[in-house]
Amino acid sequence: MNNLNDEIIYGKNPVLELLKSGKPVNKILLLADGANVRNQEILSLLQKRNIPYQFVDRQALDRLAQRERHQGMLAYVAAREYAEVEDILALAEKRQEAPFILVLDEIEDPHNLGALLRTVDAVGAHGVIIPKRRSVSLTGTVAKTSAGAVEHVLVARVSNLVQTIKELKKKGCWVSGAEAGGSDAFTADLTGPRVIVIGSEGKGISRLLRENCDELVSLPMRGKVTSLNASVAGSLMLYEVFRQRAYAR
Repeated sequence: MNNLNDEIIYGKNPVLELLKSGKPVNKILLLADGANVRNQEILSLLQKRNIPYQFVDRQALDRLAQRERHQGMLAYVAAREYAEVEDILALAEKRQEAPFILVLDEIEDPHNLGALLRTVDAVGAHGVIIPKRRSVSLTGTVAKTSAGAVEHVLVARVSNLVQTIKELKKKGCWVSGAEAGGSDAFTADLTGPRVIVIGSEGKGISRLLRENCDELVSLPMRGKVTSLNASVAGSLMLYEVFRQRAYAR
């Protein structure tokens, strides 16, 4: 769900020019019964740039646009440009470090993503990978919550997380999924080329992604609560990797 405080572009011509400009876009909403020649041009650009889009009814567009004339479409502008997975790996190579990557499986709360970007920057991880659908994107709220980290952390947005981690494994990365019931993260070996997977706030790591992890690790807990907030769990996992890598030098 996008926050109403995030930047939104309304109208056919402004949206078309935005897409032609190559600027980062999170998502496009189109009127379900508004197909015409101009919409076909926009759909072609969306498919070419692989930008998520959704058809919605007029009431939804009216509500989101408030008093603005939306002409049957609006665009959510990304807070910054997305990177490619190859850019994240290239950064690790440039620093002469083993890859250290955070994968987020359908995190929907922008505050969680913003907080995790802040931690990723703090521990010197090389980047974050998120899915294009069913996940919060780089919104204004994420940027604000990250306290500026969004400008320094590479974030790649991919169509298929399972395929992406398979490719990372081929490149020598070891994939550790944070999941209740896994081995103790504080005694597991988290050094070397490392991908940490954090699941969604409500469902955890999806089945296919979990099955493709090399291992499952969990944070030891002694209290009555059985789970941690996604950004807290992710931050603790990132710092444990950071701690082990520092002592392994």
